[in-house]
Amino acid sequence: MKGVLDAVSHQEFDYAVEFRHNSWLDESRKEIDPAALEVLRERNVAIVLIDGPGLHLGSGQTANHSYLRFHGRNYDIWYRDEKEDDHRLDRYDYLYSRDELNLWVPQIKDVEQKTMRVRIYFNNHARAKSIGNGFLLMDMLLIDHKQKEIKLQDQFTLGEF
Repeated sequence: MKGVLDAVSHQEFDYAVEFRHNSWLDESRKEIDPAALEVLRERNVAIVLIDGPGLHLGSGQTANHSYLRFHGRNYDIWYRDEKEDDHRLDRYDYLYSRDELNLWVPQIKDVEQKTMRVRIYFNNHARAKSIGNGFLLMDMLLIDHKQKEIKLQDQFTLGEF
């Protein structure tokens, strides 16, 4: 990991690393290995805070910026074999409820106080759900934005061009 991070300009850009494999966990299998976290701290690289099924949530601050990523919570299809006729194929086809997002509000506010910038990315992009959830979270965090009605799409393919 050091070689990769040293090959990019972490002084010029704000990078974040999302750990998705259990080999990055410590012996307790509950936290990211402290040596990996130290590499990130030394280079001001953020650990991605994750909301998603079966993924390590991430903890602690390793940089003066932060990154939070919402993948959705489709536990039922995340790890099983996908079937071609399953229109819920997209494991990111998930709409967060207000209650689910509300659990993140205190953590986001805490991170906001500890870092210079918080970036939040909704990866539950299927059928415009990420847009709706983004606006909902902005409302919950009292972030001003233009009002926009979001109609969830019911389209499974791109169709004809």
